Amino acid sequence: MKILYGIQGTGNGHVARAREILPELNKHAQVDVLLSGNQSQIDLGFEVNYKSEGLTFRSSKKGGIAYLKSVFTASPIDLIRDIRQLPVKKYDLIISDFEPVSSWSALINGVPCIEMSHQAAVSHALAPRPTSIDRMGSYVLSHYSPAKKKYGFHFESFAENIFTPVIRKEVRQLNPQNKGYYTVYMPFYADEFLVRFLQQFDAQWRIFSKSAKGKSQQKNVEIQPIENEAFLKSLEGCEGVLCGAGFELPSEALFLGKKLMVIPMQGQYEQQCNAAALQSIGIDVLDSLDLIHHRTINYWVNKPMPEDFINYPDQTDLIIQRVIREFENHQIPTEITAPSRMELLRYFI
Repeated sequence: MKILYGIQGTGNGHVARAREILPELNKHAQVDVLLSGNQSQIDLGFEVNYKSEGLTFRSSKKGGIAYLKSVFTASPIDLIRDIRQLPVKKYDLIISDFEPVSSWSALINGVPCIEMSHQAAVSHALAPRPTSIDRMGSYVLSHYSPAKKKYGFHFESFAENIFTPVIRKEVRQLNPQNKGYYTVYMPFYADEFLVRFLQQFDAQWRIFSKSAKGKSQQKNVEIQPIENEAFLKSLEGCEGVLCGAGFELPSEALFLGKKLMVIPMQGQYEQQCNAAALQSIGIDVLDSLDLIHHRTINYWVNKPMPEDFINYPDQTDLIIQRVIREFENHQIPTEITAPSRMELLRYFI
């Protein structure tokens, strides 16, 4: 059995999850990897057989999506070429972690494809939603990576095909402690903005930056480059985590019993949905880093750590076994022929 595993390379979460899932997939099949996007700062730890620029949204310096920058840096011609040239027909199954090249190529060529991602859970009808619905964001979640069967990961399991987060073995092996500082990972804010803002609070902050060239200290704020071992050590010893409303890092903070405060990226519907889900289980959520929230941040810094850890069981092997079993039992839809242009159009309307 041959599987093509398409991984979204924007951010670090997809790659971190892939490092746990790939060894389990390799037990059942010959697996090749496609990586699209180039915004991850962590070591891959696995061989990549195909690379594509994919379709990446760029961020502004103050926490929002820079749509004009995203448009001008995108290359739709290259994206279409990559979709057309990807040799998906030599694979029995395509697994996409919200990766568009592999899933669209599979759809066009009539190859079985599933989506296995956090986004698959966010787009589920039962998933938590913010009070204000972003129709464009919802549309992107539903159409970015088409697949006829989806398996999702979320902070809670609320449906048959929705599982709790995949926690890295490196995180599971940590010994959580409280050394009184706060780990900060907010790559969609400029470093200088974060430093100026956090200096106003009576706490020790450790910022992990995608642009810093070395470690530096500015009053009560330390800033250093993103490096896996240093980040894990910081995560192990911190009192709390201040980060965007992504999925993997908040999940790890909850698993380790850390105080958690998240700020969803402006204009990023997925993060707005994550924030709604976290708020529903009592996590502190801000709409932006603004002095209007000074009292809220001070209260968060001074409140005690959670008494209970969230036990996210290690079920990666069971999930992969289930996916393989359902494929072998023909429970995953298979296209006999490639869809017509009219059938493809239905995915957009």
